[in-house]
Amino acid sequence: MKMAYILFDQMTTLDFAGFYEAVTWLGILRAKENVSWDFCSNKGKVTDDRGLSINIAPQHVCPDLSGYDLVFIPGGMSTRQLRYDPAFISWIQTARYVEYKVSVCTGALILGAAGFLEGKKATTNPSAYDLLAPYCGEVIQERFVRDGNIFTGGGVSVSIDLGLYVVESLTDAAFVRQVQGKMDYPYYKARGERPYVHSSVYKR
Repeated sequence: MKMAYILFDQMTTLDFAGFYEAVTWLGILRAKENVSWDFCSNKGKVTDDRGLSINIAPQHVCPDLSGYDLVFIPGGMSTRQLRYDPAFISWIQTARYVEYKVSVCTGALILGAAGFLEGKKATTNPSAYDLLAPYCGEVIQERFVRDGNIFTGGGVSVSIDLGLYVVESLTDAAFVRQVQGKMDYPYYKARGERPYVHSSVYKR
């Protein structure tokens, strides 16, 4: 399973790091075969919304995303402008046939601008529900939402819970509890235990 983490200027690092910490355990604990991940950007170096600079290997600047199995997009205030950037959105659209598409916070605006949320249920940071509405079939005001193989999460710290939800969706409740133990994170509720998730795939 090959994953692409999309990074860009003025992104929110916790959006990325929470999800990354949870999902990379799929490879560390060998739950899936051939798990790998790349850090991808539209430039060679990005700076987050707190001033942290992150170096990106040049070979992963605007790669063709069609070769990945999962593409993840974090949020940040800059998504409000990036959704109108033709070059950036054209790059994201190379993920059209990627099996799993995931966003946290206002990363959903990028998925939406790329056309991936048409007719779908999705969520985002509560401050951006109105911005997301034109891009999707229905905005769901919950912490995270799955519609088919598109996963969207709410604001910032939800990235940890969404990462665990994706892990559970790709494995099972027993494995996600194992990952929770590794992360010392007791707050996630496995399938059948949580009241706050909407899914068009699983009935709770």
